[in-house]
Amino acid sequence: MSLTSGLTFVGVPAKMTRRLLAVVIGSQALVVFFGALVARALAATEGSHTSNSFLLIGSLLSLLCILDAGLLRRPWGITLGWVLQIATLACAFIVPVMLLVGLLFAALWLTALVQGYNMDQHTRAVDAKWRTAQENSAPQTPGQDG
Repeated sequence: MSLTSGLTFVGVPAKMTRRLLAVVIGSQALVVFFGALVARALAATEGSHTSNSFLLIGSLLSLLCILDAGLLRRPWGITLGWVLQIATLACAFIVPVMLLVGLLFAALWLTALVQGYNMDQHTRAVDAKWRTAQENSAPQTPGQDG
């Protein structure tokens, strides 16, 4: 399978893909919140009046990540996840190390999409073989002649 076989920007992913994506975006929520705490502390030490705004925006971004983990069954759940990846990268304008964090989670998001898709395809193939084997091995019941 090619790399782009599971790469999607919209739609409802299958079960394993949803699980992997939820783990990635849920973990990202924690890291984004801690990044917001760092941004607030850095702004407060500089005497900036934006320190509480950084915490509020970071907390909202973190909350959106948590909500997206539960909304992946919606057709726009993956789209929101991509938007959150971009927003996490944008946090690097406030806390530069968030660039590394954003790139890491974007890579994990991409990996979860592709590998989840591959796992779902494999599960479908195995299930199809199992059903075929069950149908072929079912005992034939003779018809009753009246």
